Amino acid sequence: MTAPEHFHETDPTGLQTLERFAAATHFNRWLFDTVRPHCKGHVLEAGSGIGNISRLLLENKFRLTASDVRTDYCEVLQRQFGNHPNLAGVEHLDLATPVLAQQYGHLLHQFDTVIALNVVEHIEDDRKAIDNCIQLLKPGGHLVILVPAFQSLYNSFDVELGHYRRYTRRSLRALEEDAGLTVVHQQFFNAVGIIGWFIDGSILRKRLIPRKQLLLFDKLLPIIKLADILSFHSIGLSTIAVGRKPI
Repeated sequence: MTAPEHFHETDPTGLQTLERFAAATHFNRWLFDTVRPHCKGHVLEAGSGIGNISRLLLENKFRLTASDVRTDYCEVLQRQFGNHPNLAGVEHLDLATPVLAQQYGHLLHQFDTVIALNVVEHIEDDRKAIDNCIQLLKPGGHLVILVPAFQSLYNSFDVELGHYRRYTRRSLRALEEDAGLTVVHQQFFNAVGIIGWFIDGSILRKRLIPRKQLLLFDKLLPIIKLADILSFHSIGLSTIAVGRKPI
């Protein structure tokens, strides 16, 4: 498969995927519950999309600054959450910008936590994205990254979604450590998801995650989660690393 060449302002496949996952409420809760222990204080969510995780952060009383590189998603976020008492704001944020201080000086060193869930794989210069996240964090703050795992699973879904790459546990850890973070937690996430991703994306070469299949997956989640527990989070469709910024 060939990786994407550049950013597109419109994102029809990504939007359809986000809308389908919006209906997968149990999956969103599972993902949120997985990263929640590593979130503290004022949270910047990089790549909020249409707010599937933003909603849960706000409902659980985190002070949240939501953000996205796409203006249409920022407008959706503002419409949905603009009046929420825990929303600090919505930022049109390009995490890959080479001039972060000039563009977003008001955001530097403002956040206790930066989370980027399924974001960094969309950025060609992933090291720049990590460096920028670090500049947004307060000393001692946490950077929570979730990305797709295993390059061998790169398929039609990745191409349609604009992924440049997939990661291993080791490569994600190296990305954070090389940028100066101390990795305080790592795990894989969603072991069973590998099966559907491979069949639908690698064998059948579908463009979108099937809606009905995703809803069935969501209903069966109490059973599906057991695979992660029984495997001790040693394999999964995604991998997570939490890095702490030096004090």
